[in-house]
Amino acid sequence: MNFDNSYARLPEEFHAAVEPGAVAAPSMLAWNHTLAAKLGLDSLAEDERELIQIFSGSVRPSGVQPIAMAYAGHQFGHFSPQLGDGRAALLGEIITDTGNRYDVQLKGSGRTPYSRGGDGKSWLGPVVREYILSEAMHHLGIPTTRALAAIATGETVYRESALPGAVFTRVASSHMRVGTFEYFAGRGNVDALKTLADYAIDRHCPEAKDDQMPYVSFFRYVAERQAELIARWMSVGFIHGVMNTDNSTISGETIDYGPAAYMDEFRFDKVFSSIDRNGRYAYANQAPIAQWNLARLADTLILLGAAKSELETVLAEFPARYERLYLALMRPKLGLQEASDSDAELIDAWLNHLQDKELDYTLSFRKLATRIDAVDASHFGEFELRWRKRIGEQKIESTEILALMNSVNPLFIPRNHRVEQAIQKAVAGDLTIFEDLNTVLARPFVEQPKFAHYAEAPEPIERVTRTFCGT
Repeated sequence: MNFDNSYARLPEEFHAAVEPGAVAAPSMLAWNHTLAAKLGLDSLAEDERELIQIFSGSVRPSGVQPIAMAYAGHQFGHFSPQLGDGRAALLGEIITDTGNRYDVQLKGSGRTPYSRGGDGKSWLGPVVREYILSEAMHHLGIPTTRALAAIATGETVYRESALPGAVFTRVASSHMRVGTFEYFAGRGNVDALKTLADYAIDRHCPEAKDDQMPYVSFFRYVAERQAELIARWMSVGFIHGVMNTDNSTISGETIDYGPAAYMDEFRFDKVFSSIDRNGRYAYANQAPIAQWNLARLADTLILLGAAKSELETVLAEFPARYERLYLALMRPKLGLQEASDSDAELIDAWLNHLQDKELDYTLSFRKLATRIDAVDASHFGEFELRWRKRIGEQKIESTEILALMNSVNPLFIPRNHRVEQAIQKAVAGDLTIFEDLNTVLARPFVEQPKFAHYAEAPEPIERVTRTFCGT
């Protein structure tokens, strides 16, 4: 493995050394061959026993010193000065043949100095969930952390009951968060904050070093990535569920899938997370919350001498930047190739129709595509007539519009009830649904008759209305 440990070489206040312990009887649940090949790790599969030992945390490869990263965070608006990796160990960074650097991290590998009384372990459910959802997100073309491996430990983890243990291997462009910056700012450690900012610039946007205002340039980079990420979430009906600043990445990748969910029936105020009792992170609040999180990052950069007025300008531009990106994603979902000033109003009308009729978000786009040449409005009423009039103004063949819509509107998403079924079956020792979902979600826009049932919306009795953090 072409490993480096650049983050581990940062000063000791950035992290703590950890030693994942050997587990009782590790076994393979899933190995991501495609991602492994991208990382140059495909040869590891030649010795599955060694692979299992490494990614269960039982064996530490030569030259690797696992660390837990320190960070803070605003959780539901309230500042927690010390959080950190309570159940994760960063093995280091893989450098690919193209020179790209990726973190490789074990989740559920045991206690760390940041565990805050927890056991640092993971049970099988959150591992299965994050594997499915993060890979589905990748195949939808949305920036995300990736799933490299899922290993059963052969041990029992105690939560509300005794459950099978597992370790998840996560790959990311980095694991730096807004909360990482807040950790040092909250301590008034400006030297460490500057070291972190300079490291982040070197790793993610080296062009900022040549700017007259490098920290403002860096902030603009992060804001642009966050605007794109949230726009993409919104376009597929994804709700993160816990958008704390410790879950807001500098790289603009989706991270942490504990209470995350994709909508079935559409609602602007949709909430799944069991701990989001007041709807702070509801579907329609995600862009404003991203802006709020960015403001917390700006607060830290002011300590480095970044001009407050310049940071405020970037922050003030966020809503318009997000809106442009969101409209650019939503237009083709409605078959619109040509922009019009009325598009935002048309999109709102569509979403309000879905909400009023309690229609499935994902399947309604696919159904709408089949209505291009209809002569009545039997499915989507007044909106359908208005939409077909707008489509007709483009003077584009209906077959071309259908192809466009089906190329950007997924047929398959990781539906909550199917993910829960996969978890329940996996706990019982049956990985069939887990494997099926990973197969079908790798091609979300393509009809797959063998797996057609995975595209179906849940029956009312099957709906999953609450999701839970992995801890």
